[in-house]
Amino acid sequence: MLDRNQLKERSKYLSKILRHQPDSIHLQLDSAGWADITELLAKMVKHGPRFKPPFDRETLDEIVASSDKQRYAFSEDGAQIRANQGHSVPVELGYEPQQPPEWLYHGTAHKNVVSIKKSGLIRVKRHHVHLSTNRETALQVGGRHGSPVSLTIRAGDLYRSGHVFYCTPNGVWLTEGVPAEFIEFKE
Repeated sequence: MLDRNQLKERSKYLSKILRHQPDSIHLQLDSAGWADITELLAKMVKHGPRFKPPFDRETLDEIVASSDKQRYAFSEDGAQIRANQGHSVPVELGYEPQQPPEWLYHGTAHKNVVSIKKSGLIRVKRHHVHLSTNRETALQVGGRHGSPVSLTIRAGDLYRSGHVFYCTPNGVWLTEGVPAEFIEFKE
């Protein structure tokens, strides 16, 4: 059993591979972002950092089970894994468009607010902007990059204006962008 720091380190590495740099270990994700677990583990051991103890299936199971944000999903047969969202590599996750709740939240660092007031929320290198259903989660996300701020998104109005939304299996709402006029800035 790994300690919390070892799990966190391995989870970050898994996220990097499944969301951003599968090619760094010569891994090919399928079009929906799935990776064969046997191949993933072999390539992580061969081309990745030398974790002690090595990255194995038990570690992978523990990361998926203990992920508070449920970042990863196993295929129904348990032979594949993928990240639920947040990719910067081309994948088609296959989520169906859905009507969002009236209000969603986005967490960011305070230093980004001026830019967001001007340009809205843009997806930058990712496929979508990530939104949450509660302010607490948004503040946790925003706190990773500095002093956190939670922005309130008028998601219902945005949806009615023609923007498409998707909801991931772990409850993260995705959309391609949020114009500033749909964001409530409360300092």
